[in-house]
Amino acid sequence: MKLHGNKPSQFWQTNEYAKCVDETIEAASAELRELSRKIHDNPELGLKEVQAHAWLVEYLARKGFKVEQGKSGLETAFVARTGSASGQITIGICSEYDALPGIGHGCGHNLIAISGVATALALKAVIEQFQLPAQIKLFGTPSEEHDGGKITMLNAGDFEGVDVCMMLHGANADVVYTPFLSLITATLEYYGKASHASTTPWDGINALDAAMEVYANIGLWRQQLRSDQRVHGIILNGGQAPNIIPEYTKSVYTVRARKYEGVMELQAKAEKIFDAAARSTGCTMKFEWGLHLKDILTNEPLAIKFEQMMNGLGLRYVSKEEQQSTLAGSTDMGNLTYAMPGIHPMFNILNLEGINDSSVSLHTREFAAAAARPEGHVATLRVSKGLAMTGVACIIDPAFMRQVKESFSNQLH
Repeated sequence: MKLHGNKPSQFWQTNEYAKCVDETIEAASAELRELSRKIHDNPELGLKEVQAHAWLVEYLARKGFKVEQGKSGLETAFVARTGSASGQITIGICSEYDALPGIGHGCGHNLIAISGVATALALKAVIEQFQLPAQIKLFGTPSEEHDGGKITMLNAGDFEGVDVCMMLHGANADVVYTPFLSLITATLEYYGKASHASTTPWDGINALDAAMEVYANIGLWRQQLRSDQRVHGIILNGGQAPNIIPEYTKSVYTVRARKYEGVMELQAKAEKIFDAAARSTGCTMKFEWGLHLKDILTNEPLAIKFEQMMNGLGLRYVSKEEQQSTLAGSTDMGNLTYAMPGIHPMFNILNLEGINDSSVSLHTREFAAAAARPEGHVATLRVSKGLAMTGVACIIDPAFMRQVKESFSNQLH
């Protein structure tokens, strides 16, 4: 075993399943590094991840996975499976590979892509070596940053029959209980009347006034928001020329809260602001709310097992309460955790010592650069081993799997 940071525990050095996981992932390290760098150096936006999709599909097929493409209607989605379809349990793992506009892999999706592959490779090896009655499905989920590809795949039935679904996400800290927020986004349009801004401005109805009124009132509203609520947006179209009273504007606003109930509360208040701007300016208005991304419903038994496995690899976490005290962004993985038991741990790609580093944040060029460094690769392999062994526990321990499902049922009710 290659040692990274603290020495692995006796469990990781002697347990036959853990040794298989470790050896499989280490053996694939160079190939996974090459795959990660290709995806990183060729960033593609959501639903346009043609190269990343092709590289991943080709690699998985070469490793013996049966790969299905585009089942959900998303051309850059895939499902790679291995093991017995009639197995007692199906473990789902997710990979993401879309980039951000302007800053490339500022969310480290190149590492998320190979973390899913590494985990699936390890589970495949365990199932085959020990002849376990289980199936692995690796889901290639496009456009997490924009279109919520997992939700489309979920609604299309791609996740049907999956008992547990898990994934990993690079960050500037190590977190098991990820405090992701629920969100929903509105597209807002105002329609006024154009006129010459100098000769007859009184004949116009200014749609930009309405858009600016919303922007200003949301800014004023923020001072009354709770610490676990967020509202933010941009104006996409503010008019055509400075000498024409704008007759049309288009804005986009996102509201976030800890839970869906909180999102609905913010939605209602935002709609009042939208309506007030229309009435005060004389514009007509149209708005539409998009996909609802749910918060992460972390499965407690899975989280505890994963943390135990990572402790064995020398990593220590702060308390659950402290992990959840700092809010994160939002993800379409949340919807999956409401459909089946799951976890979504974050792992530090900046260092291997478990030291939180707030100097480099996600969705920045600095984080994109970090996602290409060797430290991030090593951190990805280490945490993939922990996730794989969490999946192994689901397969070999029926009592543990019952706890996972009972906990999920209790969370929903």
